[in-house]
Amino acid sequence: MAKIYLDPGHGGTDPGAAANGLQEKVLTLKIALKTRDILNRDYEGHSIRMSRTTDKTVSLTARTNDANSWGADYFVSIHINAGGGTGYEDYIYNGSVSNNTITYRDKLHAEVMKQVDFRNRGKKRANFHVLRQSSMPAVLTENGFIDTTADANKLKSDAYLDRIALGHANGIAQALGLKRKSGGGDGKQGYVEVITPSLWTYNTANWDDRAVIVNQGEVFTVARDKFKVGNGYMYQLKSGLYITASTQYVRYYTK
Repeated sequence: MAKIYLDPGHGGTDPGAAANGLQEKVLTLKIALKTRDILNRDYEGHSIRMSRTTDKTVSLTARTNDANSWGADYFVSIHINAGGGTGYEDYIYNGSVSNNTITYRDKLHAEVMKQVDFRNRGKKRANFHVLRQSSMPAVLTENGFIDTTADANKLKSDAYLDRIALGHANGIAQALGLKRKSGGGDGKQGYVEVITPSLWTYNTANWDDRAVIVNQGEVFTVARDKFKVGNGYMYQLKSGLYITASTQYVRYYTK
């Protein structure tokens, strides 16, 4: 069973970066908890431990010591950037690392970028404590800039935090080869049939990110059971596309 260690940056007496009415410690905890919940809902064959699940102070040494003693297979530290830039980037240690460290980061980076419309700032390396002192593959993600208005406005949206978390969860699952649970949630495979003359699908879990039109009578295999997106719900399809879960437009069934 794969062991995943989620590390929401900062916390307690350490707020991290703060601007535009936001605090880094609050956002990182929200994203980490959402990531945990998505992994537990959508994937099997893993266990999750977190450096914190509430607003408490945890030293950097305590975080890596905890992950090391637990025997984690992947350490994911979640942060929000600051300094006037814009976009998403992630880091691995700038010293000697395993091939898995690089592969895992590449998979996570790709999955996050599928879900968000942040500028892609690239895959980087640094001498951060949590990357240097962890004894397993480790990555640190920087999810937008809290002091840049455009990024901050996205981070104020709970639906956008869902997208960031989904990217993290899918990336971790891809890295560790986790098996996705059945779309039906009861051991049966789920399907959706289009019951309206034509219907948009979506590239990501974003109502504005339209992909292609599908037609009445077409049936698609569900990879992920319905989940909330903004004011509605979507299914993720086996193809990787997304479709509305509204019973006005689709019929869901299992077999």
